[in-house]
Formats: sequence, C-alpha cells, structure tokens
Amino acid sequence: MTPKEKPSASDGTGLAGARVLVVEDDFIISMELESTLFDGGAESVSVCRTVKDALLSADGGRFSAAVLDVRLGRETVVPLARLLTLRGIPFVFYTGQVDLDSVRVEWPQCRIISKPAPSRTIVRAVAEALKR
Repeated sequence: MTPKEKPSASDGTGLAGARVLVVEDDFIISMELESTLFDGGAESVSVCRTVKDALLSADGGRFSAAVLDVRLGRETVVPLARLLTLRGIPFVFYTGQVDLDSVRVEWPQCRIISKPAPSRTIVRAVAEALKR
C-alpha cells in the first residue's frame, strides 16, 4: 500500500474509536483487513474465521461495526448478519461471491464491496455504515 492509498483517521473517512468485528476465513485477507482498519483509526479489531465464533463474539462483544465475508467455507454469514441487524450494529459485506441476490434483497441498504478492494474503499464504507 502506498502512502497515498493509506487511509487516515484524520481524513474524514476514519474510524476513530470504532470497535470492528471482521468475519473472514482467509488468513491473509483477515490480516490485511485488520491492518487496514487499524490504519483507518479503529480502536480494536476482532477477527473470527467461523460463523460459530462470530456469533459468540457478536453475542458477547460490543462492536461498533462489522466487515463480513458472505461465505466461510460452506457456511454463509446470514445468521450473523441477522443478529447484527437486530442489535443495530452496522456492517458491510466484503466478498468475492458473484451471486448476491439474496443478500441484496434482505439488506438493500448494506454496502457490498468486491474483493479485492483498496484500503481506502473499505475504511470509507465502514465509516459510512457507522454514520447511518
């Protein structure tokens, strides 16, 4: 990531003080997301690699927002997205999936970011979700 691409907590798109849950089963992508969110000003980033772990974290954790991969292996994050919706916790989808019609129907207001995406795009999307 070049300095020009690096998100900043002071550039109006930052995540100052945010506590973000990342649900991603790919180790490298989850590490990149964690770094991106911290660079964007997040106070904390918790990474879960399974839907079960994410549901437990969401049930016990106090998150400001979440970044969700749509599919983790054979599982989908739909149960988690529903729980977050009930709790009023905003989220964005960050996915390589192509068929997202059911996601768009259930969460029409939710931002869907296609993998890969620039760090600035991810930070801006999470910041915008926090403002809703």
